Amino acid sequence: MLDIKSLPADPYEWRCEDVAVWLKKIGMAKYADLIATKHKVDGKCLLALTDTDLKDPPVSINCLGDIKKILFAIGTLTDRVVEISNPSVSHHRPSSNGHGHQLKGGKDGLLVEYNEQNHLSISGEDVVTTTRRAEIVQDEETLLDTLAKSTDGTSTVQLISREEIIRQVERPDTYFKSIAKLLIAFAYSSLSFLMTSFVMVLVHDRVPDTKTYPPLPDLVLDNVPHIPWAFDMCETIGLVLAVVWFTVLFFHRERVIIARRMFSLLGTVFLLRCFTMLITSLSVPGIHLQCEARPNTTMQEKLHKAFHIWSNLGMSLHGVRSCGDYMFSGHTTVITMISHFITEYTPADWTGLHTFTWVLNCFAIFLILAAHEHYSIDVFIAFYISSRMFLYYHAYAYNHAGITATDYRMRTWFPLGWFFEYGSQGKVENEFSLPIDIRIPRRIFFAKPEEPKLSPKPENGRKKSSVVASKQNGNGNCKNHKKHN
Repeated sequence: MLDIKSLPADPYEWRCEDVAVWLKKIGMAKYADLIATKHKVDGKCLLALTDTDLKDPPVSINCLGDIKKILFAIGTLTDRVVEISNPSVSHHRPSSNGHGHQLKGGKDGLLVEYNEQNHLSISGEDVVTTTRRAEIVQDEETLLDTLAKSTDGTSTVQLISREEIIRQVERPDTYFKSIAKLLIAFAYSSLSFLMTSFVMVLVHDRVPDTKTYPPLPDLVLDNVPHIPWAFDMCETIGLVLAVVWFTVLFFHRERVIIARRMFSLLGTVFLLRCFTMLITSLSVPGIHLQCEARPNTTMQEKLHKAFHIWSNLGMSLHGVRSCGDYMFSGHTTVITMISHFITEYTPADWTGLHTFTWVLNCFAIFLILAAHEHYSIDVFIAFYISSRMFLYYHAYAYNHAGITATDYRMRTWFPLGWFFEYGSQGKVENEFSLPIDIRIPRRIFFAKPEEPKLSPKPENGRKKSSVVASKQNGNGNCKNHKKHN
């Protein structure tokens, strides 16, 4: 069945073209373009294929017989090639997907799980406890030693490789997988905010002296007078937009997916802001700012100030004052991101809300400049980076399967988008519901009215009814008597 004379002896060295030739030789020519050309399956990926990979998207082979034939051919091919290349170790080769994998140069590892029994003495009685252990091995000798540790003879071996990790990430999301991604995104954004706070302390400690380095020339700041209350008003607008956005998020049906995207985007943008602030220190944009360098602060003082900034969300309304964090504006970034999220995840016919959101966004940007808290270039770069990041991320999220299948570099150059979005549903419908189903019993609204209770009749009525009843009985008796006669 398998003629491999025209192909390289080692399937690990096969290219995608060789896999296509092999599929044609085993009678599966109709899948050659799908597997080898479209999904770029080479020799290593071919040996790692499982029935799940063939059944589930993006391959989605619907014929069970063809799936089994391909898997059988892969197993037979692997066994024959390994026996030819090294027959002495063919019977020691571990298996994970129904066919063996050879450990070569430590590139791939094996995850071995086994049960280890321990004997304990509790109150004079011998107790046997079983502990589940896991080890990663890189060679066959270590594999055999690890398998020998299993006291009850039960152990499992799984291949740990780049292809295996990719398959696990790209599986369709379940509810628990979505929650796990949300928690990871939240931790990532929290860590990015904390790093940003610490960098803000560092740049404040080395802010240029205003006497030596006056404010730089700026086309907007030189023509807009300073308004003292403008920055506080900008933060108030930000709070209003945040309340609107979190209300939308709370009632949105796909709140888990949207919150994950929000945290991943904000974390990425603020992580980028850490580098831009740290690389170049600009002079303060206004002479009203009382900024002095603090070169002799201890690490404990720096951490305390960073935690103060982080816990108060970097807002001046909460008493946070910092200098030097100019490239680029964090307030513009957050407000612009919120505006994009409100527009994207509400129905298109909510034009009133969308207009209200972007009008407030423009006012907030103007107030930042009127307060002379940032240079114009800070605000422009913040708006551009925030909007581009939002659009690029969502363009990938809505078309992740097709983009990644045609360009494998997306996993390397856009790892966060690939990790968080691959396996997700892409574009979500803007439908709203309560987070918890609240069922109200039907009888509360549709209860039957109680029948009014009859008041007791007076004695005269009772006597009258008894007289009527006796007359009716007498008439009945007469009629019965006549019938009897």
